[in-house]
This record gives sequence, C-alpha cells and structure tokens, in this order.
Amino acid sequence: MQLIVQWVKRTFSDPQLVVLLSLLLVGFVVIITMGDMLAPVLASIVIAYLLEGLVAPLEKLGLPRMLAVVIVFILFLIFLGLIIFGLLPLLSRQVTQLVQQLPNMLAEGQKTLMMLPEKYPELITADQVQEVISTIGSEIGNMGQRVLSWSLSSVVGVITILVYLVLMPLLVFFFLKDKRLILGWFASMLPRDRKIALHVWREVDGQISNYVRGKFWEIIIVWSASFVTFTLMNLQYAMLLSVLVGLSVIIPYIGATVVTFPVLIVAWFQWGWTADFGWLALAYFIIQALDGNVLVPLLFSEVVSLHPIAIIVAILVFGGFWGFWGVFFAIPLATLVNAVIQAWPTRKELDDKLAEQEAVSS
Repeated sequence: MQLIVQWVKRTFSDPQLVVLLSLLLVGFVVIITMGDMLAPVLASIVIAYLLEGLVAPLEKLGLPRMLAVVIVFILFLIFLGLIIFGLLPLLSRQVTQLVQQLPNMLAEGQKTLMMLPEKYPELITADQVQEVISTIGSEIGNMGQRVLSWSLSSVVGVITILVYLVLMPLLVFFFLKDKRLILGWFASMLPRDRKIALHVWREVDGQISNYVRGKFWEIIIVWSASFVTFTLMNLQYAMLLSVLVGLSVIIPYIGATVVTFPVLIVAWFQWGWTADFGWLALAYFIIQALDGNVLVPLLFSEVVSLHPIAIIVAILVFGGFWGFWGVFFAIPLATLVNAVIQAWPTRKELDDKLAEQEAVSS
C-alpha cells in the first residue's frame, strides 16, 4: 500500500502529467460512450487529414488557404461521386451475381467433399464429410437470416447513409477551412502548463496524419494492382474481390489472411485444380508479398515501427472497445500509447521534481 501511495504522490505531483492523464481519460470516455454518435465527425476528421496533404502543398505554392481548400474540396466531391455512382453499382451487381451462383458453388463443393472418402479413406470418413456439409448448411442458413434482418432494416440504413452523405462533406469542408481556428480554440481550453501533452500531441499528430494518408494510398495501390491482375487473368467478380483485397490492408496481418479465402475459393470454383488456379494464386501472393515488403516500408517510413505482437494486441483491444474505428486506428492508438510511455518522466526525474517542490515549500 505504501508503494502505491508513493507512486501516486510522485506521479500526480507534476501538473503536466495530470493534464496529460486528464486529456487521455476524457478522450477515452468520449470515444467509449459517444463513439457511435460521433462516427460522422470522426470519419470527417479522417478525410480532412487525407485532404490536408493536398491543401498544404497548394498553400506552399502561394495559393490562399481558402482557395486551396475549395480546389481540394471540389476534387474530393468528384472522387466521392465516382465512388457512389460508378463503383458501388458495379459492386452491387457483382454481389448479386455471386449470391445467385452460391447454390451451384455449394453443389460443386458438396460433390468434391463426397469424393474425399473414396480417395482418402484412411484420413476421412463419409460421416465426417456429412457432418461438415451439415455444418456449412446451417451456417449458410444463419447467414440468410442475417441478410433478411439486414434487408428489413435497410430503410433505416439508407436514411442513415443519406444523412452521412450530407453531413460529412460539410464537416470535411469546415475542418479544412477552419483548421487553425479549431485547433486554437481547443488549445485555449487547456492549461498553460502542458509541455508534456503538447510533446505527445505533436508526435501523435504527425504519426496519425502519416498513417492515415499512407493507408489510403496503400488501399488504392493494392486495390488497383489486384483489379488489373484479376481482370487480366479473367477471374470472376474481379472488382468485388479486388476491393476486398484493398480494404484488407486496414487490418494488418489479419485482413490479408481472411481475404485470401474468398479469392482462392472463387478461383477454385471457376477453374478447379488447374494451371490457371495456380497462376492466380501465385500472382495474388506476389501482390501480398510486395505490399508487405516493399509498399508498406515506403509509405510508412516515417511512422514508428511497432512489434507485430503489439499491433495484433492493439487491434484486439481497440477493436473490442471501438469496433471498426478501433481496428482502423489500432496502430495510431498504439503509437499514442508508445508516445506517452516515451514522454513519461523516469522515476529519478519524478523524485528530483518532488524533492525540489518539497524544498521550496519548506
């Protein structure tokens, strides 16, 4: 108990550490309690981070910030229009086609599974195959029920999306236009003695901005490379699968592992155990290898490197607390924790400061 009292006395004797801990606690409580309500704001902040990377160079060229913001915002609206009216309808068609093909795929898969006991009787029995087929059938039934429940609530979902489409562009514009005003207002609310908090903020701000922009370009590059590869090899549902591959980079390690299954399953149902399937699998794994060993080091050279165990733990912890956004920001949030640890005064520094305060008071 005495050790805890001494630690609390040393830690909270420094007002800068109190400010830092208070800011972290308030931010954590806000995210946990109001994360869903603030989702449009958080998404708009992410987009503003992305677009700031285009606004800043235009300002350096001599353009007034307002003009630079307007130009970048118009480009953003054009890009958003292409996504909504170009990409989403194509994805919708391919999802519909894939759902229509599922019964044929299941029948073909069932045939293949039933042949396994004949080919490998010492490894698998007919009862085991039947159990696997029953399990798959029940899982598909559960998926169908979830799809039905989703379709029943789709009206609410459409209304929510429409609200987001109106609110988010407005929020993005004002975040870009009034960036300095917003940051200045926020800084005015904080105590003056906040050097440690400012140090952590500068480091984390740079880390998050680099991470978000790098992750955006990684998604675009991996998506484009996958789409070109799948199209040249005549893989069915090329756009749908390439989008999944591109989005999988949001979740390091885990995303690439999960998205491998639909890519290889679709390829197998299309070609079977043929040379085409082998070439497709090889090309796909080359894309994943280039992403992990070439693209990531180039895009994230300025981001603090974290151990893979730290990244996986961060994904599990923050994803459990905050869902999708926790997974997306797992690395920046882990970087925040690392920055706090690095900025935290050592025990000797805390003891020296405490002794100095006691000498002054006496």
